[in-house]
Amino acid sequence: MSKSNGTRVAVTGMGFVTPIGNDQETVWSNLVEGVSGVGEITRFDTSNYSTRIAAEVKDFNPEDYMDRKTARHIGRYCQFALAASKQALASAGLDPSELDPDDCGVIVSSGIGGMEEIEKSHTALLERGVRRISPFTVPMMIADMAAGIVAIHVKAGGPNYAIVSACASSGHGIGEAAEIIKRGDAKAMLAGGAEATITPLTMGAFCQIKAVSERNDEPEKACRPFDIDRDGFVMGEGGVMFVLEEMEFAKARGARILAEVAGYGATADMYHFTAPHPQGLGAVRAMRKALTKAGVEPSQVQYINAHGTSTKLGDLAETGAIKEVFGDHAYKLAVSSTKSVHAHLLGAAGAMEAAACVMAIDNQVLPPTINLDNQDPECDLDYVPNKARRAQVDVTISNSFGFGGHNATLVIRRPDPN
Repeated sequence: MSKSNGTRVAVTGMGFVTPIGNDQETVWSNLVEGVSGVGEITRFDTSNYSTRIAAEVKDFNPEDYMDRKTARHIGRYCQFALAASKQALASAGLDPSELDPDDCGVIVSSGIGGMEEIEKSHTALLERGVRRISPFTVPMMIADMAAGIVAIHVKAGGPNYAIVSACASSGHGIGEAAEIIKRGDAKAMLAGGAEATITPLTMGAFCQIKAVSERNDEPEKACRPFDIDRDGFVMGEGGVMFVLEEMEFAKARGARILAEVAGYGATADMYHFTAPHPQGLGAVRAMRKALTKAGVEPSQVQYINAHGTSTKLGDLAETGAIKEVFGDHAYKLAVSSTKSVHAHLLGAAGAMEAAACVMAIDNQVLPPTINLDNQDPECDLDYVPNKARRAQVDVTISNSFGFGGHNATLVIRRPDPN
């Protein structure tokens, strides 16, 4: 397994459209204060659903980021991606249109893509016939369209595509974008994820496999990773995007370096299409690959943002994997699942949680795992229960795992002051 080729990748900007805020300051405040984004679903009638709660994006006006015609013709997940991308570029002080077209690329990952548009068009087909299907159905539903839309609007002509690996999608997206920069195919990349799947079909399907929490009477307490009373994940939506740059390029233009994407590991469980490997063996290999490529010893890691979905099997498997990789140090480092606050953004989850690592480094504060009232005895690590904590945070890990056995791990570290 090879280490880095010496090229380093900086994080210089981030953008957010999430259930806990649509700007970085609000997102971080709600993460630290443990203000849940979960509530009753408002986008459709859930009276016949076993789960009637989710974490919806609130107070989002797409026309703050794009003209009315664009907002009307692109899917909701594309709206999230474009808005978060424009925020990230503004944060980084980078304008791709001022670069050579090949110097800036875009990866927007999504687990599902334009599910809302698929459902609307299928309803139109069944109720009104084939001629009432919108001609925008295809471009609004396909999972790669967000990357294309972003490139068109910000004028980024470099590598451009989507990565689809369920809930690991944007973890892979950020990792692969870093690799693109390391191999010299771009100087900068917009990378992250977007998802908008709080829809009748998607929610109904997850209800049918008993994957989502049914704690409808206490929405804000429904997502409870590592708690003995956890009963499933909570669906979320949103878009989170990063600006990544080749380190020397970023420094030369005077950019503020927020963090460094130092390592990336990607593996497959080879076990089951929905359940994780019981011993988390794929996760073990992903973490070890990322640490090796970063040149980081396990003992140097201070914080892990866990995949931590609040499912019985997933939380146990990840806890076991962390103990396998870190040995005795597993009990000295901090682990938290910020999904307890913002819920599970599916294809955007990896980017949201990598951003939590960046903000933890920037603020030297560990975000908590809320709703951890009765810790599962088999989940016996320090999950930063219920309250944020000041701490030295120099080296972090972000884990993302997806249905199909997909695993992505990022090592995100404090930038070198030099």
